[in-house]
Amino acid sequence: MALPNVFTPQVSEGIINRINQLTPQTKANWGKMSVAQMLAHCCVTYEYVYDNKHKSPNFLMKFILKLFVKNTVVSETPYKHNNQTAPDFIITNDRDFDAEKQRLIAYIKQTQQLGEAHFDGKESHSFGKLNKTEWNNMFYKHLDHHLRQFGV
Repeated sequence: MALPNVFTPQVSEGIINRINQLTPQTKANWGKMSVAQMLAHCCVTYEYVYDNKHKSPNFLMKFILKLFVKNTVVSETPYKHNNQTAPDFIITNDRDFDAEKQRLIAYIKQTQQLGEAHFDGKESHSFGKLNKTEWNNMFYKHLDHHLRQFGV
């Protein structure tokens, strides 16, 4: 079954509404991150797309990621709780809840406004070119996983 399409205003606004239900005191149902760390963690996917602040994997690492990780990230299969994550996504320092929340919402809006045509065939940071469905699955599944982690 197809995942909801983050490139549509209805779905992106639904995700933003869920984010707006979070407070700095919201506790996780599993895992070690605070809610502010989770928001910063979710921003990393978008930093890969928009902010060129993370080093790209070398050819060998990209090959390994495409072979062993890509399908887990871009498929419709939900993530398991407490999965291992890439080093760029590990947030251990304290973060400002409001700043991270606004940053994530801005990324979601920018992605929706650019639309699926912008992403169809676009090169990803780690997996090579992805089609619009793979981009959608990666964006939606990651956000949904962590919003469920925090009960929204």
